[in-house]
Amino acid sequence: MKEVKKQGGLNAEIQSRIGHQLRAMYDDVVRQGVPDRFADLIRKLDGPEAAAEIAKKDGGE
Repeated sequence: MKEVKKQGGLNAEIQSRIGHQLRAMYDDVVRQGVPDRFADLIRKLDGPEAAAEIAKKDGGE
């Protein structure tokens, strides 16, 4: 009995459409920017205390 291989995957046109839609959605998210509360948190994490803590963990006190 001969096995029939089922071809999977999406054709190039469908892949292209999906790619365009994903890029459009991603671009929209990027345009929204970072909320202020996240930006504040990032600034705090990037502050001198955070840098000292990272250096301490790396053994470079």
